[in-house]
Amino acid sequence: MNDTPNRGTLLIISQVYVPDPASVGQHMHDAAEEMVHRGYKVVVFTSARGYDDPTQKFPLRESIDGVDVRRMALSSFGKKSIPLRVLAQLIFLLQCALRGLFVGDLQGVLVSTSPPMASVAALIVRFVRRVPLVYWVMDLNPDQMVELGKLRPDSTLVRLFNVFNRYILKRSKAVVALDRFMAERVNRKLDVTSKLDVMPPWPHDSALEVVPHERNPFREQHHLGSGADGKFVVMYSGNHGFSTPVVTVLEAAVRMQDRERLRFFFIGGGVGKKDVRATIEKHHPGNLTDLPYQPFDTIKYSLSAADVHLVSVGDDVVGVVHPCKVYGAMAVARPILLLGPDPCHVSDIIREHKIGWHIRHGDVEGAIRVLDEILNTPHSELEAMGQRARDLASKEFGMRELRGRFCDVVERAIPGRAGKTRVQTE
Repeated sequence: MNDTPNRGTLLIISQVYVPDPASVGQHMHDAAEEMVHRGYKVVVFTSARGYDDPTQKFPLRESIDGVDVRRMALSSFGKKSIPLRVLAQLIFLLQCALRGLFVGDLQGVLVSTSPPMASVAALIVRFVRRVPLVYWVMDLNPDQMVELGKLRPDSTLVRLFNVFNRYILKRSKAVVALDRFMAERVNRKLDVTSKLDVMPPWPHDSALEVVPHERNPFREQHHLGSGADGKFVVMYSGNHGFSTPVVTVLEAAVRMQDRERLRFFFIGGGVGKKDVRATIEKHHPGNLTDLPYQPFDTIKYSLSAADVHLVSVGDDVVGVVHPCKVYGAMAVARPILLLGPDPCHVSDIIREHKIGWHIRHGDVEGAIRVLDEILNTPHSELEAMGQRARDLASKEFGMRELRGRFCDVVERAIPGRAGKTRVQTE
């Protein structure tokens, strides 16, 4: 029960927000809902169209779980064209900056790095309204574009971007990074140790549960069966980006079509989906399925349909992006197959808790060997690994605990009119 007084308004600026399925919007909503329970009025500025699918339209204004959601027109044109993405972000920035100047009883602003333009709008509002800013570092740019070869490290754009990074880090009241690798990179830009918290994003475990194969409608729909006669599913679920390449596993899948039990599912969207579709178009593999994002209210079925979840981390993006996919897989008690470098956040988890396997980008032969090893692992051992993963997710990465910790950071930075009074919410 919420018994706190009205503590003023928290403004959240995020180009993506629910019901858009992108994880940034989901996490922003979780934090917004919690801050409402703590006595704040929360206003969210977001896009009126889907981030991945701009044909999807949302109401310009609505209330979701007590959060006042206000959407900006012409602020998403999809992700296929970088110039169109930049244009959409500029339009979004201008609308948010202007409208933010007139938000009533404003006590503070919360913004993430996704997309970068949102933080520019937040800085403008902070400067004019003289309120504290909380900066949620979900990825790092221009680092991502440099590591992926899209920008030269000595280019003028990169230098300007890093000047901006230091500017917002210096002026933020609190900074949150997602893992130790990201924290190290942030501190190399500007030492913010005194106001930096490190915590991963939480899985949406309220929407996730372990669904047995024999009672899973997703497996039934895709004719995957269960038990000894069921197919063994390796699944990648989420955004397919430049920083999460899956080409090595795609090539391995094409060469493993003679393994009758083995199936590969690639679910989600993003620019990296072109590799999945190109592989299907070229080879017509019978063991590979391409699907769009699944509805949030049924995602427990698709995630539970897997036997092992694939998590990809690009070789050069450790500490630049965070592999959020790992938590959903752990929450449904599935082992992890990491495609990426070591060390990284996921390899730390796998090694310490013995919940998966590791293959490297480009090593197709090694991927085939590991996939055969996984396929031949006794079911009881897979279940034990999955249970360890679920126990770890519940103990260290649970939604209630992590969301509470995150909102504690926000409250310390933005105490509101009534001062800090934490409210426990169920």
